[in-house]
Amino acid sequence: QVQPVESGGGLVQPGGSLRLSCAASGRTFSSYVISWFRQVPEKEREFVAAIRWSGGATYYADSVKGRFTISRDNAKSTVYLQMNSLKPEDTAVYYCAATTGLWLWVGVTQQQSYNYWGQGTQVTVSS
Repeated sequence: QVQPVESGGGLVQPGGSLRLSCAASGRTFSSYVISWFRQVPEKEREFVAAIRWSGGATYYADSVKGRFTISRDNAKSTVYLQMNSLKPEDTAVYYCAATTGLWLWVGVTQQQSYNYWGQGTQVTVSS
């Protein structure tokens, strides 16, 4: 089984950029859908973006379209989330998750669709 491992969080000013990484541990991401979710205290975990490893198709939440880009590096078995034009409301713990159980994009935004989760990385957008 694969274990996602996140890195790259930190503190950034509004309007700034940050890149998160999600590396595969244990095995590669081949045949998986890998997604980013985020969560703030006392709120549900929120879907951000997804990428299908085979073929590279992507899917985004409306709140981040045009600002965030999800991509993958086959050689490093790593998924990236490039976050630009960051806003204070993007502040959250960001989690990487992986699953092999999706048909098309059905269920991609639902936490229960994912079998494997990383430990999370904090992103804080503040001046």
